[in-house]
Amino acid sequence: MTSTMSPVSSLVQSLGEIPPAAIVFGRSETMLAVRERLEKVAAANVPVLIQGESGTGKDIIARMIHAQSPWRVGPFVKVNCPAIPGTLLESELFGYEKGAFTGAYGTKPGRVEMAHRGTLFLDEISELDLGLQSKLLQLLQDGQFCRIGAQEDKKVEVRVVCATNRRLEEEIENGTFRQDLFYRINVVNLYLPPLRERRGDIADLANYFLEYYNQKYNCRARTLSPELVSVLQKYHWPGNIRELENLIKRYVILGNEEVITSDLVTREQEYFNPEIPIDGQVSLKKITRQAVRELERKVILKVLQTHHWNRKQAARALSISYRALLYKIRDAGLPSNRSAHRRQEEPVNPQTTAEA
Repeated sequence: MTSTMSPVSSLVQSLGEIPPAAIVFGRSETMLAVRERLEKVAAANVPVLIQGESGTGKDIIARMIHAQSPWRVGPFVKVNCPAIPGTLLESELFGYEKGAFTGAYGTKPGRVEMAHRGTLFLDEISELDLGLQSKLLQLLQDGQFCRIGAQEDKKVEVRVVCATNRRLEEEIENGTFRQDLFYRINVVNLYLPPLRERRGDIADLANYFLEYYNQKYNCRARTLSPELVSVLQKYHWPGNIRELENLIKRYVILGNEEVITSDLVTREQEYFNPEIPIDGQVSLKKITRQAVRELERKVILKVLQTHHWNRKQAARALSISYRALLYKIRDAGLPSNRSAHRRQEEPVNPQTTAEA
């Protein structure tokens, strides 16, 4: 019997925590450059610094570096620096000896030791205080560290990968990050662009999450409509890929596209936030048209939701013709939600069909 499982489905099952490379990197030039650099650096035992906004996939990239490295048979040990209180972080990282402090009733190895002959991933490294930065610098320089309360240094073989959502150059200027440590961890830099700069990948990412969570939760949420995909591609995604993933997860569980559209409207910024090219060259007329169009789209969507997607009532509320509203819905890429809200709209008759 021939299997009908899609390539995405089989990859979801086989790769576990790491999505397929085609999904991770997508089609944007920036991410393809990241992929090329990652493939070159994975085999070299040099520190890597991954930078990008929260939710852009820094954790996944760190795991891919480990999975493609000669140390993939060793452990991948992640330390979420902000999640561990500063007073405990040193003992978590470097471990301690019995009697080192009150409550140290035994010897405990730290995460650095646990990562021996593997990869140590320090997420949000900017959260380390200056004292711990010094100890990390020693580890990077000579592969040695000292447990709390120990008299001798221990040697370890470990690949260090760091990530941050901050500009460490600014942290250096502020005196909160050591410049010499920055040079040590920034041997190779991988910058992950925000999702709003790779809108062409949104459809593939959404479909991947849809299949993944359909399998995980044993659900049968339908494929996203083209109208909804268009809405997703126009959203500004302040939470990046993580926000998209959580949104699709909610859709899979609840099974209603309006869950997504209403959520996005709630999250939309109340001001227009235009994207300015790197060279700073903009057309004021073009930006103004975009701002007006964006505002119009938000107003129409909110009015449609207020009237339960009854488009005739929405047209009257907006003081425009029904035909003009239909045009504006299509032009703005808004979902019509016919199937989801059929019962809430007026009965279809020949005259209504003619108007549509």
